[in-house]
Amino acid sequence: MRRRTLDGLLSAVGVVLTLTLIVAGALLMWGAVFTNSEVQSQLSAQKIVFPAKSALEGPAYALARPYAGEQLLTGAQAEAYANGKILPDLNQIAGGKTYSQLSAESLAQPKNTTLSGLVATVFKGTTLRSELLEAYGFSVFGQIALISSIVSFVLAAVMLVLSLLGLAHFRRTPPTVEI
Repeated sequence: MRRRTLDGLLSAVGVVLTLTLIVAGALLMWGAVFTNSEVQSQLSAQKIVFPAKSALEGPAYALARPYAGEQLLTGAQAEAYANGKILPDLNQIAGGKTYSQLSAESLAQPKNTTLSGLVATVFKGTTLRSELLEAYGFSVFGQIALISSIVSFVLAAVMLVLSLLGLAHFRRTPPTVEI
């Protein structure tokens, strides 16, 4: 095989790979921007605001304390609110019992309206917590897409340089050189 043929083939493959990485990077960037935009718009529509710092005393509220008084807008804030505000509140009012445990107790005591109300409250809190953690999960997907996009663009730049070097070698190599 002639050296020029190999250089031309490898350079062509490099250019195709460069274009593929640019397209992948662009799609990943779009996914990151879309995901983060959706998470923020959905969270801002709920108008959830962290309580004042004075209402977040104690070690159970340590995750939520840095965001005291702020509106909940990001995935990180959603995780902090879910695990640093709602979870401690649920543990406090339910005595550490889960919705499932309280629901089973309520079914065994159908006339206990206090327990029934507690079950409804814990259910609502658990549902809100899971929705906030889902928003956090999607924000992590957005972060992963952003990092992957940057890596794709960097690899595309490296491949472009290598392809250009291959083309330069192709032009300098005499047509008769064999491998």
